Amino acid sequence: MNKDTLRNIANNLPNKPGVYQFFNKEEVIIYIGKAKNLTKRVGSYFSKKHDSGKTAILVRHITRIEHIIVETETDALLLESNLIKKYKPRYNILLKDDKSYPWICIKKEQFPRVFQTRDVIKDGSEYFGPYTSLHLVRTMITMFRKVYLLRTCKLNLELENINKGKFKVCLEYHIKNCKAPCINQQSEEDYNKSINDIREILKGKVHKVISYLTKEMNNFANKYEFEEAKKIKERIDLLDNYQSKSTIVNSSINNVDVFSILDAEKYAYVNFLKVINGKIIQAHSFEIKKKLDESKEEILLTAIVNIRQSKQKGVSNAEEILVPFELNYNFNYSVFKVPKIGDKKKLLDLSLRNLKYFKFDKEKQKSNLDPQKRINRILETMQKELRLPVKPTHIECFDNSNLQGTNAVAACVVLRDTRPSKKEYRKFNIKTVVGIDDFASMREIVFRRYKRLLEEKKELPQLVIVDGGKGQLSSAYEILKTLKIENKIALIGIAKRLEEIFFPEENIPLYLDKNSETLKVIQRARDEAHRFGITFHRNKRSKSMLNTELYNIDGIGKKTVEILLLKLKSVKNVKNADFESLKAIIGNSKAKIISEYFAKL
Repeated sequence: MNKDTLRNIANNLPNKPGVYQFFNKEEVIIYIGKAKNLTKRVGSYFSKKHDSGKTAILVRHITRIEHIIVETETDALLLESNLIKKYKPRYNILLKDDKSYPWICIKKEQFPRVFQTRDVIKDGSEYFGPYTSLHLVRTMITMFRKVYLLRTCKLNLELENINKGKFKVCLEYHIKNCKAPCINQQSEEDYNKSINDIREILKGKVHKVISYLTKEMNNFANKYEFEEAKKIKERIDLLDNYQSKSTIVNSSINNVDVFSILDAEKYAYVNFLKVINGKIIQAHSFEIKKKLDESKEEILLTAIVNIRQSKQKGVSNAEEILVPFELNYNFNYSVFKVPKIGDKKKLLDLSLRNLKYFKFDKEKQKSNLDPQKRINRILETMQKELRLPVKPTHIECFDNSNLQGTNAVAACVVLRDTRPSKKEYRKFNIKTVVGIDDFASMREIVFRRYKRLLEEKKELPQLVIVDGGKGQLSSAYEILKTLKIENKIALIGIAKRLEEIFFPEENIPLYLDKNSETLKVIQRARDEAHRFGITFHRNKRSKSMLNTELYNIDGIGKKTVEILLLKLKSVKNVKNADFESLKAIIGNSKAKIISEYFAKL
């Protein structure tokens, strides 16, 4: 795949955070990177000359690009780390292992402790993370201990030991940092309520902590202890930007395959995520061309079998396969599940979101490689949304232009296959209308345009657009009926204020989505007609201003006028120039004509 094609692919990536993978001609991943904006980051590899020789070598070896979108930059960082550890690409630096990221642990024990750790041990404890900010973890732990007065000791607080009085209170109790469950001063039920609150906060419900801290901050501020209030304000700001749990990593999910599917007319699209020890270590989307009228269930099942047995992707032995709908099939040692809520549902949603971007990218690439296919798709969409009998391959748009009723003109622009056909543009001087009358002007130009086409037996457009609301539309429709072609040409009007689309003899306008390709074509035609008309009007007005003075002088031609204006810059300067000055510029006889003309005024 050449550089231009790769650049085109990069420019069509979504403007979202994610991870990108570069493949070489042997289909080996040679580089994995993260991006705040996939389009900008990946596009930078192919849009400039690289100062680094190593980067230039990397770009020369790229033959294919894959990407995975995520929710946040943090997710991208974590996913990049997981994939680099899995594939060890040639051009990536070796990242640190999982111990480089801290976790928050709720220990499985009586009166559970809450602490930070870099070791995830499968002992039934709950782990939340990993986090990219150690400062954030420490802040959370400090707040938990301050808000909920958790124990920090490592004593074995089984009820039997507590009831036997084996423990004595420590300094933490005396300084009011702990409620002393070790001597039965706090019940297990009360302590576990605090743990449940912390668990909810770590799942993303941070508002409880923020509410508490806000009260504390206000209390300090009311007591004029502004330094303490500022410290708490900093903690609140940190929590406001805090995401308690990555959508990429959840330590409770182990050895799971995730599949999603999108169905189209000729193709189906499937995405695969592989999750090991709570981490996405593999992601792949691919396109399947339909041969017959296969169902989504048949296609997805075939894709799952192929992926799980593919040597390139590695034989999967996942015990759990997450899918978007029920599949009537059984794998040995594996079960299909359709998650409805929770972290597994988020993984399925992430898979589907990536698949939607993959499908969009594929369709956009095909459109770029085959522009006519894209044009046909747009025309089909216009036919459907505007309720047209045929595709509007030939579109014409009219616009009037005047300034306080003077120099009234109009313009007609032509679109062929949604693209401007400038050689067919036409300009009109309004001949029969005096003053400002847009409706009468519209009737005149539509009549002149289509009467001439009929007389010359030329092709009529499938769609005519008039710039304006119901009044201009009715005027144009009246003329089409006069010419008896109202059933041969579809007619619409577009009102500027709300971009409403009006149809003849209908009171309720059509409102198209602002991202609709149909609306964009209509707006493009309207704006081009306006531009073309305004340009014609300005030129005519300028010429008219000159005509009142110089062009009306008998014996003075266009060439002489141009020479005078080039030298003297304005009609006023020509009028005020003495005979000798004019004689030096245009000669004796013409200078005499102009001097005598202005002398009579």
